[in-house]
Amino acid sequence: MQATQPTFFKQGPKPLTRVLIFSTLSVALIIGDAYFQLLGRVREQVSVVLYPLQWLATAPTNAVIEASAFLQKQSHLIAENRQLNDAKLIAQAQEMRLKALEAENAQLRALKLANERNPRQSQLTQILYNGRDPFGAKLIVDLGQRSGVSAGQIALDASGVVGQVIRVQPMTSEVRLISDREHMVPVLVARNQLRTVVYGTGRQNPLEVRNMAPNVDIKPGDILLTSGIDGIYPAGLPVARVSKVERAAGNAFARIQCQPLAQIDQHRFLLLLNAPAPLPAYPQTTPAPKPKGQ
Repeated sequence: MQATQPTFFKQGPKPLTRVLIFSTLSVALIIGDAYFQLLGRVREQVSVVLYPLQWLATAPTNAVIEASAFLQKQSHLIAENRQLNDAKLIAQAQEMRLKALEAENAQLRALKLANERNPRQSQLTQILYNGRDPFGAKLIVDLGQRSGVSAGQIALDASGVVGQVIRVQPMTSEVRLISDREHMVPVLVARNQLRTVVYGTGRQNPLEVRNMAPNVDIKPGDILLTSGIDGIYPAGLPVARVSKVERAAGNAFARIQCQPLAQIDQHRFLLLLNAPAPLPAYPQTTPAPKPKGQ
């Protein structure tokens, strides 16, 4: 019995023959596709079938590229946003500084006009800080003995009296505000020339006029000016405006409250009026002569 060769070992056409066949077929397909578009629809169908595979193959690379681009854009936007915020803060700070300079310039112009209106010489001083006494109303200014400042000088702004110099150091001075509890100013009512005294009650509290009868001719809106009778405050300086008058029937005195005309807690600069000339000595009374024989 003759043995047959297994199918696995059977050989087909020779390699050269296969090359010639496939080469001829390829050339024929190329020529046919070039002139007659024979493979156009085949390519379309194949591209449709292979598109999901192509998308899956390129998806990781595209995802990495898009993520990198997103992160770069995000980083750029964050840096740009930070720069814009910094520029905004700088612009706001410059605007605030400009407004502060404008307000300061306006105050200095007002003080210059006030100085020109006042016949007494004055010095411009800058407020350094508030006094250390938490119960008092005092300021520390940057002029002292070396600048010719002396105790008793009057501090004022463009609107009115602020206070009085009470203590002088070589480089600084302490000013007691008119709102201080220990301060009092002799004043008169501009409307009727009624003389009285206004007292401080604390930094944030209104001023008071005390010991006035309930029927006293003072009403809200009256302006109080320095009377000048104490020899310290020159006459005619604005001090306060009457804000409230209470005339209770059972009280011996009217309760009169006033608001300072000066912006005592809102400025950086003040005028210090030079010390006034001393008043003549108070006349001494001579005792009456005793009758003879006694």
